[in-house]
Amino acid sequence: MAGHLVCFGELLLRLSPPGARLMVQAQSLEMVVGGAEANVAVALASLGHATRMVTLLPDNPLGDKARAELGAGGVDTRFVARGPGRMGLYFMEPGAGLRPSSITYDRAGSAFAHADASAFDFAGALEGASLLHLSGITPALGPNGVALARAAVAAAQSAGVPICLDGNYRAQLWESWNSDPRAVLTELVGAATVLIGNHRDISLLLGKTFSGDGAERRREAMEAAFAAFPNLQLIASTARQVVSSDHHRIAARVDARESKHQTSEIDVTGIIDRIGTGDAFAAGVLHRYLQGGDAQAMAECGLALAALKHSVPGDFCLIRQSELAAFSAEGGDVRR
Repeated sequence: MAGHLVCFGELLLRLSPPGARLMVQAQSLEMVVGGAEANVAVALASLGHATRMVTLLPDNPLGDKARAELGAGGVDTRFVARGPGRMGLYFMEPGAGLRPSSITYDRAGSAFAHADASAFDFAGALEGASLLHLSGITPALGPNGVALARAAVAAAQSAGVPICLDGNYRAQLWESWNSDPRAVLTELVGAATVLIGNHRDISLLLGKTFSGDGAERRREAMEAAFAAFPNLQLIASTARQVVSSDHHRIAARVDARESKHQTSEIDVTGIIDRIGTGDAFAAGVLHRYLQGGDAQAMAECGLALAALKHSVPGDFCLIRQSELAAFSAEGGDVRR
């Protein structure tokens, strides 16, 4: 598939205590730029794809930093709008041993969350595009976030550009206002060609419980989604077992209407940073999707990029194509 990929969503600053300190112990905070959709844009740019980011950043030094980091990651920032307001933040306490990481959001009232859809040049960004990628995080921000997601989807439909939606269900965000996530996400998934989501997301959408116990049970959920959403052609998901904060077991699967593939489970140990690994999975799947790969190629590529992201600090996955091609679940010696 020719053409660039467009990502739409909010950029955030992540603030974390160094090492494995608790927030109450922190004397300083490390800052990195991230955000689910931007993570996908940077990951795909690192793999050689042309990507554009559509977002709005505050017109202040924090917005300057976020835009500069996007550009340094190889993403086209011409469609990044600027305006008054604040930058969205989130604070993360890194996990250690059997203590999981913990996230506290501070993004209410951000410049992006209050933006009007007219601030974004969707038509310009989508001209000649092969795909629009967005996530369920944008509508979770509130009624205005719902309006922004709808505007992006409507622009893609008008331009004839397929849509990839990552469910990215964030309970803290949806529960902070009088929301109806099932209704909103059902509408957005109905417009999507590709869904990044698992049996739990489908249970939410369809109001029916599906088990993730075994490949056949997962396929049952996917077939129900295909029946409910005629436009949907592809569903990609992971299954993760957390052994400890630095040891996870992960498998991936991709379901098309007429084919499917589930990978073997791999051990991911020595984890440096889990944040952004789901976005890396989405990017790996889309990398092969944009190249015309089959279900097996997409699942294996998504799993490989997600596994590699666990070794990279920060939100962004900066793995290059040569590093992805050399991936081995067993690791390896120094490449010289």
